[in-house]
Amino acid sequence: MRFHPKLRPYLGYKFLNALFSGLSLSTIFIIYAPLEPIIYSIGGILLALGMWGVAHLYPRILNALYYVRILFWVEILPLGMIALFLLFPERYPTALLIYALYQLIFLFGSFLVRAETMVFRHKSVITLLDVTKQKGYLVGLSLSALFYFLCEQAGITAKIEQVYWLHFLLALNQLALLERLYQSVKGRSIW
Repeated sequence: MRFHPKLRPYLGYKFLNALFSGLSLSTIFIIYAPLEPIIYSIGGILLALGMWGVAHLYPRILNALYYVRILFWVEILPLGMIALFLLFPERYPTALLIYALYQLIFLFGSFLVRAETMVFRHKSVITLLDVTKQKGYLVGLSLSALFYFLCEQAGITAKIEQVYWLHFLLALNQLALLERLYQSVKGRSIW
């Protein structure tokens, strides 16, 4: 029997995943501010080597079960990053660890895109997934802009403080995202 996530809750997951991307895009520029440029070069080299290694695992992991398993881990990591930032904002080690964790998430990016295409296969479903993703991204960017505008109006002008408060929205979004992802595979053996 062919395994794949239930489409309706999975679409909710895709929307919330892209919403997170739109909401969080501006935060990295503030969080990463303490990092030296060489960190990005080293991180990029390690990411490329890691992605090369993951690609060599495709014969074993490029299937629906590994897709869902890896996807859950990739979506749990941002909760840790959010908690880390909320507990220790404005610290160099926080910026470095969040950068490293994002690199770990990106490590599986190509795999997740390829596996999702294989899992859902049909052009109409893939189109629906991508349209839903773009809607979520646009809503996330719009909400982010509105959030920063409202912060300014409320007298919260320090960028790090604005980003700090935005992380509470990111946490709620990530919890909802994980719930939608769970609902998409509920009742199916993935472990």
